[in-house]
Amino acid sequence: MRASKSTIDRSQIASMIDSRRIPIIYLRDVHRYYVVGDIVVKALDGVSLKIYKGDFTAIMGPSGSGKSTMMNLIGCLDTPTSGGILIDGEDTRGLKESDLAYIRNKKIGFVFQQFNLLGKLNALDNVMTPLIYSGDVSYRERRERAEHALERVGLADRMRHLPNELSGGQKQRVAIARAIVTQPSIILADEPTGALDTKTGEQIMDLFRELNGEGNTVVIVTHNEEIGNACPSQIRLRDGKREV
Repeated sequence: MRASKSTIDRSQIASMIDSRRIPIIYLRDVHRYYVVGDIVVKALDGVSLKIYKGDFTAIMGPSGSGKSTMMNLIGCLDTPTSGGILIDGEDTRGLKESDLAYIRNKKIGFVFQQFNLLGKLNALDNVMTPLIYSGDVSYRERRERAEHALERVGLADRMRHLPNELSGGQKQRVAIARAIVTQPSIILADEPTGALDTKTGEQIMDLFRELNGEGNTVVIVTHNEEIGNACPSQIRLRDGKREV
Protein backbone atom coordinates (compact mmCIF):
# COMPACT_ATOMS: atom_id res chain seq x y z
CA MET A 1 0.00 0.00 0.00
CA ARG A 2 1.42 3.38 -1.00
CA ALA A 3 2.05 5.71 1.92
CA SER A 4 0.19 9.01 1.83
CA LYS A 5 2.12 12.27 1.93
CA SER A 6 0.80 12.93 5.41
CA THR A 7 2.64 9.87 6.77
CA ILE A 8 6.08 11.13 5.70
CA ASP A 9 7.92 12.56 8.67
CA ARG A 10 9.12 16.15 8.15
CA SER A 11 12.53 15.33 9.61
CA GLN A 12 12.93 12.61 6.98
CA ILE A 13 12.15 15.15 4.24
CA ALA A 14 14.68 17.58 5.70
CA SER A 15 17.26 14.80 5.88
CA MET A 16 16.68 13.88 2.23
CA ILE A 17 17.01 17.51 1.18
CA ASP A 18 20.23 17.97 3.17
CA SER A 19 21.69 14.79 1.68
CA ARG A 20 21.56 16.46 -1.74
CA ARG A 21 23.24 19.63 -0.52
CA ILE A 22 26.99 20.17 -0.29
CA PRO A 23 28.06 21.75 3.01
CA ILE A 24 30.04 24.96 2.69
CA ILE A 25 31.83 24.03 5.95
CA TYR A 26 32.37 20.35 6.69
CA LEU A 27 34.39 19.07 9.64
CA ARG A 28 34.74 15.30 9.79
CA ASP A 29 36.04 13.75 13.05
CA VAL A 30 38.41 16.66 13.65
CA HIS A 31 40.99 16.49 16.44
CA ARG A 32 43.34 19.29 17.44
CA TYR A 33 45.82 18.47 20.16
CA TYR A 34 48.51 20.67 21.69
CA VAL A 35 51.46 19.48 23.76
CA VAL A 36 52.21 21.70 26.75
CA GLY A 37 55.18 20.27 28.61
CA ASP A 38 54.21 16.70 29.46
CA ILE A 39 50.49 17.36 29.00
CA VAL A 40 48.45 16.77 25.86
CA VAL A 41 45.65 19.35 25.60
CA LYS A 42 42.71 18.09 23.55
CA ALA A 43 41.38 21.42 22.29
CA LEU A 44 39.06 19.59 19.86
CA ASP A 45 38.40 15.92 20.34
CA GLY A 46 36.59 14.28 17.44
CA VAL A 47 34.20 17.03 16.29
CA SER A 48 32.05 16.66 13.18
CA LEU A 49 29.67 19.26 11.76
CA LYS A 50 28.09 20.56 8.57
CA ILE A 51 27.13 24.15 7.82
CA TYR A 52 25.34 24.85 4.54
CA LYS A 53 25.37 27.83 2.20
CA GLY A 54 23.07 30.54 3.50
CA ASP A 55 23.06 29.27 7.09
CA PHE A 56 23.30 31.63 10.06
CA THR A 57 25.02 29.61 12.78
CA ALA A 58 26.44 30.29 16.22
CA ILE A 59 29.32 28.22 17.58
CA MET A 60 28.83 28.43 21.34
CA GLY A 61 30.47 27.28 24.53
CA PRO A 62 32.22 28.46 27.68
CA SER A 63 35.87 29.47 27.87
CA GLY A 64 38.07 26.48 27.09
CA SER A 65 35.39 24.63 25.17
CA GLY A 66 37.27 24.72 21.85
CA LYS A 67 35.50 27.64 20.14
CA SER A 68 38.64 29.58 19.28
CA THR A 69 40.36 26.45 18.02
CA MET A 70 37.39 25.67 15.79
CA MET A 71 37.33 29.23 14.48
CA ASN A 72 41.03 29.02 13.60
CA LEU A 73 40.48 25.73 11.80
CA ILE A 74 37.44 26.93 9.83
CA GLY A 75 39.34 30.11 8.97
CA CYS A 76 42.37 28.12 7.75
CA LEU A 77 44.51 29.85 10.37
CA ASP A 78 45.44 26.44 11.79
CA THR A 79 45.40 22.81 10.67
CA PRO A 80 43.95 19.80 12.51
CA THR A 81 45.99 17.07 14.17
CA SER A 82 43.71 14.60 12.40
CA GLY A 83 40.39 14.57 10.59
CA GLY A 84 39.15 16.36 7.50
CA ILE A 85 38.02 19.94 6.83
CA LEU A 86 36.33 21.04 3.62
CA ILE A 87 35.72 24.74 2.97
CA ASP A 88 33.37 25.52 0.08
CA GLY A 89 33.94 22.00 -1.23
CA GLU A 90 37.75 22.18 -1.07
CA ASP A 91 39.65 19.71 1.12
CA THR A 92 42.20 21.71 3.11
CA ARG A 93 44.29 18.71 4.19
CA GLY A 94 47.82 18.88 2.88
CA LEU A 95 47.46 22.32 1.32
CA LYS A 96 50.48 24.61 1.24
CA GLU A 97 50.37 27.85 3.22
CA SER A 98 49.96 29.82 -0.02
CA ASP A 99 46.86 27.77 -0.84
CA LEU A 100 45.44 28.31 2.65
CA ALA A 101 46.13 32.04 2.31
CA TYR A 102 44.19 32.03 -0.95
CA ILE A 103 41.17 30.43 0.78
CA ARG A 104 41.38 32.96 3.62
CA ASN A 105 41.51 35.88 1.20
CA LYS A 106 38.92 34.73 -1.32
CA LYS A 107 36.43 32.60 0.58
CA ILE A 108 36.36 33.85 4.18
CA GLY A 109 35.63 37.31 5.56
CA PHE A 110 36.83 37.76 9.14
CA VAL A 111 35.25 39.99 11.79
CA PHE A 112 37.03 40.26 15.15
CA GLN A 113 35.96 41.42 18.61
CA GLN A 114 38.61 44.18 18.75
CA PHE A 115 38.00 45.28 15.12
CA ASN A 116 41.70 44.95 14.08
CA LEU A 117 41.61 48.16 12.03
CA LEU A 118 44.82 49.88 10.93
CA GLY A 119 44.96 53.09 12.95
CA LYS A 120 46.76 55.23 10.36
CA LEU A 121 44.34 54.35 7.55
CA ASN A 122 40.89 55.83 7.11
CA ALA A 123 37.80 53.63 6.81
CA LEU A 124 37.99 53.44 3.02
CA ASP A 125 41.63 52.40 2.99
CA ASN A 126 41.03 49.83 5.74
CA VAL A 127 38.28 48.22 3.67
CA MET A 128 40.42 48.28 0.52
CA THR A 129 43.29 46.42 2.23
CA PRO A 130 42.15 42.79 1.62
CA LEU A 131 41.79 43.53 -2.09
CA ILE A 132 45.45 44.54 -2.31
CA TYR A 133 46.40 40.95 -1.48
CA SER A 134 44.06 39.59 -4.12
CA GLY A 135 46.66 40.68 -6.65
CA ASP A 136 44.27 40.93 -9.58
CA VAL A 137 42.13 43.95 -8.66
CA SER A 138 42.93 47.41 -10.01
CA TYR A 139 43.02 50.42 -7.69
CA ARG A 140 39.88 51.81 -9.28
CA GLU A 141 37.96 48.60 -8.68
CA ARG A 142 39.32 48.29 -5.15
CA ARG A 143 38.06 51.77 -4.35
CA GLU A 144 34.66 51.21 -5.95
CA ARG A 145 34.13 47.92 -4.12
CA ALA A 146 35.25 49.41 -0.80
CA GLU A 147 32.93 52.39 -1.22
CA HIS A 148 30.04 50.05 -2.00
CA ALA A 149 30.82 47.89 1.05
CA LEU A 150 30.88 50.93 3.35
CA GLU A 151 27.62 52.17 1.87
CA ARG A 152 26.16 48.71 2.50
CA VAL A 153 26.94 48.91 6.22
CA GLY A 154 25.63 52.47 6.53
CA LEU A 155 28.91 54.39 6.62
CA ALA A 156 28.79 56.35 3.37
CA ASP A 157 29.47 59.53 5.35
CA ARG A 158 32.41 58.12 7.36
CA MET A 159 34.71 56.86 4.61
CA ARG A 160 37.44 59.44 5.26
CA HIS A 161 37.42 59.05 9.04
CA LEU A 162 40.28 57.41 10.93
CA PRO A 163 39.43 54.62 13.41
CA ASN A 164 39.98 56.93 16.41
CA GLU A 165 37.30 59.22 14.98
CA LEU A 166 34.69 56.45 14.96
CA SER A 167 32.50 54.94 17.67
CA GLY A 168 32.79 51.26 18.59
CA GLY A 169 29.77 50.36 16.51
CA GLN A 170 31.11 52.29 13.53
CA LYS A 171 34.48 50.54 13.84
CA GLN A 172 32.73 47.18 13.77
CA ARG A 173 30.77 48.23 10.69
CA VAL A 174 34.06 49.11 8.99
CA ALA A 175 35.34 45.67 9.99
CA ILE A 176 32.23 44.05 8.49
CA ALA A 177 32.64 46.08 5.29
CA ARG A 178 36.24 44.86 5.12
CA ALA A 179 35.00 41.29 5.58
CA ILE A 180 32.48 41.46 2.73
CA VAL A 181 34.53 43.49 0.23
CA THR A 182 36.16 40.35 -1.21
CA GLN A 183 32.69 38.82 -1.71
CA PRO A 184 33.56 35.73 0.36
CA SER A 185 31.57 32.52 0.66
CA ILE A 186 31.66 32.71 4.48
CA ILE A 187 31.55 35.53 7.03
CA LEU A 188 33.31 34.30 10.18
CA ALA A 189 32.82 36.54 13.22
CA ASP A 190 34.63 36.06 16.54
CA GLU A 191 32.69 37.60 19.45
CA PRO A 192 31.66 40.51 17.17
CA THR A 193 29.59 42.24 19.86
CA GLY A 194 31.95 41.58 22.78
CA ALA A 195 33.44 45.10 22.81
CA LEU A 196 30.10 46.86 22.27
CA ASP A 197 27.26 48.00 24.50
CA THR A 198 23.97 46.10 24.33
CA LYS A 199 22.16 48.46 21.97
CA THR A 200 25.06 48.71 19.54
CA GLY A 201 25.53 44.94 19.70
CA GLU A 202 21.89 44.47 18.69
CA GLN A 203 22.41 46.79 15.72
CA ILE A 204 25.43 44.77 14.60
CA MET A 205 23.41 41.54 14.88
CA ASP A 206 20.68 43.17 12.77
CA LEU A 207 23.33 43.89 10.13
CA PHE A 208 24.47 40.25 10.16
CA ARG A 209 20.83 39.19 9.71
CA GLU A 210 20.51 41.49 6.71
CA LEU A 211 23.70 40.09 5.17
CA ASN A 212 22.47 36.57 5.79
CA GLY A 213 19.14 37.47 4.19
CA GLU A 214 21.08 38.46 1.08
CA GLY A 215 22.48 34.94 0.86
CA ASN A 216 25.69 35.21 2.89
CA THR A 217 26.71 32.31 5.12
CA VAL A 218 27.33 33.75 8.59
CA VAL A 219 29.12 31.93 11.43
CA ILE A 220 29.39 33.67 14.81
CA VAL A 221 31.69 32.33 17.51
CA THR A 222 30.46 33.40 20.94
CA HIS A 223 30.18 32.50 24.60
CA ASN A 224 27.22 34.91 24.94
CA GLU A 225 24.02 32.88 25.23
CA GLU A 226 21.81 35.78 24.16
CA ILE A 227 23.83 36.40 20.99
CA GLY A 228 24.05 32.69 20.21
CA ASN A 229 20.35 32.07 20.71
CA ALA A 230 19.58 34.95 18.35
CA CYS A 231 21.07 32.85 15.52
CA PRO A 232 18.73 30.38 13.79
CA SER A 233 21.04 27.44 14.51
CA GLN A 234 23.60 26.67 17.20
CA ILE A 235 26.54 24.30 17.55
CA ARG A 236 27.56 23.87 21.18
CA LEU A 237 30.99 22.79 22.38
CA ARG A 238 32.18 21.67 25.78
CA ASP A 239 35.63 20.33 26.67
CA GLY A 240 36.57 19.96 23.04
CA LYS A 241 33.54 17.89 22.10
CA ARG A 242 30.27 18.77 20.42
CA GLU A 243 27.24 18.63 22.66
CA VAL A 244 24.33 16.66 21.22
